[in-house]
Amino acid sequence: MAVVQVVKYSGGPDVFAWKFPNEELGTWTQVIVNESQEAVLFKGGQALDVLGPGRHTLSTANIPVLSKLVNLPFGGRSPFSAEIWYINRVHSLDIKWGTTAPIQLQDPKYNVLLPLRSFGQFGIRVQNSKTFLTKLVGTLPAFDKGHIERFFKGIYMTNVKDSISSYLVNKGVSMLEINAYLVELSEHLKERITPALEEYGITLINFFVKSVNVPEDDPAVIRLRDALAKKAEMDIIGFNYVQERSFDTLEGAATNQGSAQAGMMGAGIGMGMGLGVGGAMGGQMGNISQSININPTKKCPGCNADIDAASRFCNMCGNDTQPPPSPVAENVATKDACIACKADITAGSKFCNECGASQARVCGKCGVQISGNPKFCAECGNDLSMEGKGNE
Repeated sequence: MAVVQVVKYSGGPDVFAWKFPNEELGTWTQVIVNESQEAVLFKGGQALDVLGPGRHTLSTANIPVLSKLVNLPFGGRSPFSAEIWYINRVHSLDIKWGTTAPIQLQDPKYNVLLPLRSFGQFGIRVQNSKTFLTKLVGTLPAFDKGHIERFFKGIYMTNVKDSISSYLVNKGVSMLEINAYLVELSEHLKERITPALEEYGITLINFFVKSVNVPEDDPAVIRLRDALAKKAEMDIIGFNYVQERSFDTLEGAATNQGSAQAGMMGAGIGMGMGLGVGGAMGGQMGNISQSININPTKKCPGCNADIDAASRFCNMCGNDTQPPPSPVAENVATKDACIACKADITAGSKFCNECGASQARVCGKCGVQISGNPKFCAECGNDLSMEGKGNE
């Protein structure tokens, strides 16, 4: 029977638990444990002593629990059967996780069903070697990162799906905006997953959600992104969806290229819609023009519609927005002299408002009635200043 003299770790760097292949040990066997490791002795399926970093000799002084089960002499070499497990207690921070298939969730902001994917990584450390071996490792010859990812996939995936769903609903955050909250979401998931790992003697060092995204080629995602892009464009210009649809309808009616009858019908529809929509949209179009600073407008005094400031006639009712000056105002500014008392009177007056004399005159040469106080007759050129004044 071979008796092992030196026991040391020879497993891989990503192994959390490794079993020494030979179970035939003997007293005075040297067990070498590296830093950040622990060695656990098993006898008859029962976990006995835990050995920390250093060199340990299998003797009654160093393995008191094992000495109760095995009769270890003080001298000589006594063979016995036992297992030695090495546990790596280093911080392993690069364990990857991710959703294998998209999670169908309803966006709480846009009420659209979107497929969601998420991935990240987390770090662990074996805290209790005995609990880790008895509850998780069992009879496996080794336990590495792949086992951790497979064994705990159900735990972290269930928590990821539930946490992201509840977070989106409670916070009212869209799935397209969730990446702004990854730090808070990571801390929330760490708090939820930690108790599940501690049950197996594992401490969760950290849990990171690197990304929460949706497939770019999904039809629902494409429609939502197009709608958001259109909304952003309308917000910049300054109109809403109803106005946009009205513009499209009017443009389609105006550019109808069908038959003559269809053209007349399209023109009629366009005119009808223009009359019906024009009054309601006149003010809105004016506001839009002013907001984007295209053309200044003014109010039509006839129909109160907004028209171009440089236009004289209203394109809605045809009203002349620049009427000619009032003749009364011109007459008020024009004065004549009374033919009798020379007082200033309003041009065109029939009687003087100072002396009451009649202002009617006739030319002594041609007999034409003359108004006002001209010097010559407009018909025959007679010099009126040489004639007497008054009625003839």
